[in-house]
Amino acid sequence: MLHMISRSSFCSKYHPLHQADGYEPKHLYNNYSTSFRDVFFKNLISFYRLTRPYTWTGTVIAITSVSFLPIQNLADLTPTFFMGILKALVPAVLMNIYVVTLNQLYDVEIDKVNKPDLPLASGDFSRGTGIAIALISSLTLPFLRWKGHPFLAPFSMMILMGLVYQLLFFIHIQDVPDVDGDRKFDIQTLSVIVGRERVFWFCVYMMLTAYGAAILVGASSSFPLSKLVTVICHSILAFILWLRAKTVDLSSNASTLSFYMFIWKVHYVEYLLIHFVR
Repeated sequence: MLHMISRSSFCSKYHPLHQADGYEPKHLYNNYSTSFRDVFFKNLISFYRLTRPYTWTGTVIAITSVSFLPIQNLADLTPTFFMGILKALVPAVLMNIYVVTLNQLYDVEIDKVNKPDLPLASGDFSRGTGIAIALISSLTLPFLRWKGHPFLAPFSMMILMGLVYQLLFFIHIQDVPDVDGDRKFDIQTLSVIVGRERVFWFCVYMMLTAYGAAILVGASSSFPLSKLVTVICHSILAFILWLRAKTVDLSSNASTLSFYMFIWKVHYVEYLLIHFVR
């Protein structure tokens, strides 16, 4: 009895919110739960920003769209087919996360100037957390030997050979908003060497040339629907691209970054139009 009284006195003295039934008030657990939930969602949002979602969105659209090219009828849409898409998507997205995380780990100081809102540059994630994410996302690398897979092998070659032109464009256009940080840390990108305006318009003309080629391919098609969709859509895209490029303020990083994100959107559209190229 004395022990119980003593314990009760101790609890009352050091835990003034301790209830008579021996349990802490529920709001203490609610506060803990709310705090845990806030931290969880904050980290989840930071992880989402770390992965640069506009990049893996393109990967998902590309793989899914290209996978449907050989489909002849609904009977081809089997569980095996969709499992094959999933097997391609998972390692591709993880590779994407690995690459963008590794890039941010190496460019932390530069990103503090160019992209201060990124999780590693802003301090939302520590360097150790970034390394852990890169390591976890690279765990699939031993499974990426695709030579023995009839779907993945040609798909990887298609990506390598078919998208090099687009990748050259993205490699240069993404450097235009980053000139300040790259110059400060003596990173000799093409935008730093020859100037952001020259690189910007070089990329725009490169893209317009690609649209012109697509229009010619569509015009030479013997399929009326293919000809109609390919010519009209690429003409519209070229016109929108030109108008959008004319409004960009190259002295404003926000303006050039906005244009860069616009380019990603028209990049997505190409993977939908590819089904009409005949």
